[in-house]
Amino acid sequence: MNTRPKTLDCIRDGESAKVLALGTNSALRERLLALGLTAGTMVECVRAGNGIAAYRIRGAVIALRDVDARSIEIIPETAAALL
Repeated sequence: MNTRPKTLDCIRDGESAKVLALGTNSALRERLLALGLTAGTMVECVRAGNGIAAYRIRGAVIALRDVDARSIEIIPETAAALL
């Protein structure tokens, strides 16, 4: 089984994942932390497509560009349940 970290842009509509780390050191990181996107947080993809996706994070729905989602390391829900 491959539990190597993936990035948030890999999950699709209806899929969930556990956040491992934020790989950005920019103002985006500060905004994501303020929204509650920290290590261990479960995230669900609500809608993905055309370079942008909406994610449910702690009850709020947040839109992120794929380029930004690629900086967030995750473990898909099925793999996260095994940890």
